Amino acid sequence: MKRLLTVSAIATTIVLSASMATSAIAAESVRIATNLPYKPMEYSLPNGQFTGFDIDLGNALCKQAQLKCSWVDQSWNGIIPGLMARKYDAIMSSMTINADRKKVLLFSKPYIVVPSAYFVPADSNLTTPDAKTLKGKKIGVQRGTVQDNYVTDKFGKEATIKRYANADDVAVDMDAGRLDIAFLDMPTGQSTLLDKKNAPYKMVGKPLSKPQSYFGDGFGIAFRKNEGDLAAKFNKALGQLKQNGTYNKIYAKYFGKGTMDAGDNMKSQ
Repeated sequence: MKRLLTVSAIATTIVLSASMATSAIAAESVRIATNLPYKPMEYSLPNGQFTGFDIDLGNALCKQAQLKCSWVDQSWNGIIPGLMARKYDAIMSSMTINADRKKVLLFSKPYIVVPSAYFVPADSNLTTPDAKTLKGKKIGVQRGTVQDNYVTDKFGKEATIKRYANADDVAVDMDAGRLDIAFLDMPTGQSTLLDKKNAPYKMVGKPLSKPQSYFGDGFGIAFRKNEGDLAAKFNKALGQLKQNGTYNKIYAKYFGKGTMDAGDNMKSQ
């Protein structure tokens, strides 16, 4: 009888230990940094709640991976240094995966591929952005982005590059007539400029997703180099969300049921 009780007690202990381990895994906390506002990817509602494609997808990924996630609003210029200083555990903020960033960061698999595009006032005569047509023009970009790098290298000698903390600030100066053209992620330009009431704008030229040296492989979640296990959890959850239809539902909420590639549509990967 004693032997049976001992075996039973051991079995109970094993079950309880397994249960506690499972609970510990489920309760693992992950702090995710994002840079607001950047509609429709990440922004806040009037009540202060974070929302947007990145936020909804990030929350779904955390739920799927049984992670307890919280969000931190961080300026773009300080978002990578903040990760390295362990102020948070990951970055999910429309960050393009490119060669320079991969030198210091570990990325998840791309969760969406977004082209960049030029936006001008509706009455602008500028139709094809190039070195000739942009000579003497003022180009608005978000500071430190791939769009900033691209126009600085391509047109920095011909045009004046004006850099801003976020896309909303670019839109403010477009409205005020202090910019001739803006170069932004295509859905962000759509949201901040084309969808605005009483502020007519249009997209000009072809959306760009190449050369890859500038525009990278799409958006990814960034981690410190030694966080391979955490990155693997997000990658696994991403695959599961694509299989069970959750990814498509979130995508359709913000971009419709169509796809967007480097032409006139967006393609998720």
